[in-house]
Amino acid sequence: MGELSAFSLTPSRNRSHAIYIKEQESLKLSCKSNKVGRNDPCPCGSGLKYKKCCEQKSASNPVSLRDEYIRKYQIRFKTPEDIEGIRKSGQIALGALDLVESRIRPGMTTEEINTLVHEYTIRHQAKPAPLKYRGFPKSVCVSVNEVICHGIPGNRVLADGDIVNVDVTPILNGYFADANKTFFVGKPGKDAEKIVRVARECLMAGISMVRPGNTTGDIGWAIQQCAESQGCSVVQEFVGHGVGLAFHEPPQILHYGKRGEGFILLPGMVFTIEPMINLGKRYLRILPDKWTAVTEDGELSAQFEQTIWVTQNGCESLTPFD
Repeated sequence: MGELSAFSLTPSRNRSHAIYIKEQESLKLSCKSNKVGRNDPCPCGSGLKYKKCCEQKSASNPVSLRDEYIRKYQIRFKTPEDIEGIRKSGQIALGALDLVESRIRPGMTTEEINTLVHEYTIRHQAKPAPLKYRGFPKSVCVSVNEVICHGIPGNRVLADGDIVNVDVTPILNGYFADANKTFFVGKPGKDAEKIVRVARECLMAGISMVRPGNTTGDIGWAIQQCAESQGCSVVQEFVGHGVGLAFHEPPQILHYGKRGEGFILLPGMVFTIEPMINLGKRYLRILPDKWTAVTEDGELSAQFEQTIWVTQNGCESLTPFD
């Protein structure tokens, strides 16, 4: 889910979402402060610029950088056993999304989608991670039209022409996998077709940048370029996140940014890429339920998400779909 599902930025059980948004902004600033530009002072304290110091060291000694990530940022590198566990959980996530795609129709309620996903997850000996996570009341996020993320399933009835994002995170034998898709309900209009296409392209653009030696900033840059070049915008309040051994882990994956900034990608990292793309401006507001984020201007929003593993030579999706 956006860390939302993303939820790593989610509100605690006894806090309002307004406080949560403030925490998100603080976490974003913290994340930015961890992003090291090539001309910034090196975080090792040498007094040299990063490009003259640890950037060169990390290129020649990725083992040292890996140790630093574990020690300083609590980034958890996944073993082959972990990868297989996450992959199996990912198969359940994809099965749940396929089931929704086969059943979604005008007249269906978002609560019915929640029931489909919940029952499918339980039948496959897994648990839905969102259920009661920091107070979230349902097993899946269902976000319709102008809803950016964290839509709470209920009595809303889907209409012909709607777009619906369904965000699922099963836990299987302690392993988490996170994925979402945006579906058409009936016959989409031109705006719906555009925003869903652009959101999918943004995900693919971000994934295309994942390989050892690239940075998290490269991912965000590619997504931002893809969205803005087509007149759309990238939501900045919600980010991707490490995943696998917990629902949300470091590092955060911003869906905007500059090339070369952020964390250098190393083999064994597993994280979500889940850009939320708006047809209009990027700004949002939170509804009184303290969870549901909607576009401030009422325009459509769409999202796609996959769980990505950085391999020795590139990357692999552990929740692959076309």
